[in-house]
Amino acid sequence: MSATRSARQVETRKKKARRAIPRAKVTRNQGNTAGARKRLKKVAAKAQEARAKAAG
Repeated sequence: MSATRSARQVETRKKKARRAIPRAKVTRNQGNTAGARKRLKKVAAKAQEARAKAAG
């Protein structure tokens, strides 16, 4: 079984991509899992530190 796309599938993907609404990429992975929350906490702490440093 091969995973190659047929010409028809390619056309369908292109049409769907064209119809899709352009949205901004997610900058922070927000989730409710332990891992995601930990990462968010870390990113928030780094941002807070950067703001404190910028303020003087």
